[in-house]
Amino acid sequence: MINRRKTRPVYVGDVKIGGDAPVIVQSMTDTKTHDIEATLNQINRLYEAGCEIIRVAAPTEKDAEALPEIVKRSPIPVIADIHFSPRIAFLALESGIHGIRLNPGNINDKGKIKEILQECKKKNIAVRLGVNSGSLEERLLEKYGYPSGEALAESALYWSEFFESVGFTNFKVSIKGSDVLQNIQANKIFAEKTDIPLHIGITEAGPAGKGSIKSAVGLGILLYMGIGDTIRVSLTADPVEEVKVAYQILQSLGLRRKGIEIISCPTCGRIEVNLPEVVKKVEEKLEGEDLPIKVAIMGCVVNAIGEAREADIGLACGNKSAILFKKGQPLKRVSEEEMVDQLLEEIQKMKEEENGRA
Repeated sequence: MINRRKTRPVYVGDVKIGGDAPVIVQSMTDTKTHDIEATLNQINRLYEAGCEIIRVAAPTEKDAEALPEIVKRSPIPVIADIHFSPRIAFLALESGIHGIRLNPGNINDKGKIKEILQECKKKNIAVRLGVNSGSLEERLLEKYGYPSGEALAESALYWSEFFESVGFTNFKVSIKGSDVLQNIQANKIFAEKTDIPLHIGITEAGPAGKGSIKSAVGLGILLYMGIGDTIRVSLTADPVEEVKVAYQILQSLGLRRKGIEIISCPTCGRIEVNLPEVVKKVEEKLEGEDLPIKVAIMGCVVNAIGEAREADIGLACGNKSAILFKKGQPLKRVSEEEMVDQLLEEIQKMKEEENGRA
């Protein structure tokens, strides 16, 4: 069991981050924020996938002017992503926004930052203090020579102390870079010194395949250490994919359960059915299904029911057929042609039973 780091709670709208809250999943839209309908369409898709907080880019005044309508119609809390311009930050704060993301590496006027924080405090708006390897302060680059984990942690600690020195505590911190080991080191150093909630992620992780692996390694290690109160998987892909991968990471560590988890064998010479095709069909049919169960699809008698004992339901395949089992107990033998349909039929019954209990 993972012992999560004890952190103070922060609220983004009605979503609690830190304290005793679960690890919260968030993403960021890739639309132009001033295109209100496109942005809201994507937010709704992300919400349906399980996204709990959404961040939108606000690089221009036109984007900031779109925020009131987006906030009003969004099903989840909205964070405005602010860089370089204090003026846009103040415009965002007038929109009813639930949170803003500030990077002191590119708004480094302490007077302006203090004014923004005072306004956030007045309006009860949360802040994400973002420290990135690409915008580290010059003094730290001179001290360390490059954006090392120690340099990133020092920057985050410095600005956290500044936030608190002006009486602002309603914030979480993100320390991100594209280097996995650097990220782990920076977040570990910071976590050992404060109780401030951490947003974790591997920034610029890459395309869906490689980026998912990189994120799973980096986030998985931190989460196993108990570090991380909210996460974003940053992929060069449809943001919905980020949410799916985030839940898969959390589910693999037992930190969240959302939707169906498929357990299936690797391919090998013992398999006597077209296992990849069976798994593909099941996965496609169960796409978007919220029922929190484990489905095992085992390829031969060596693994079969024994190795999938903890699954809620599954198939133990062999010799062009399979045993359909539930909670470790065999139900019936089914042919290769009907095994997917029979499995899905039983899952539907489980869903109806679950809905009946609710």
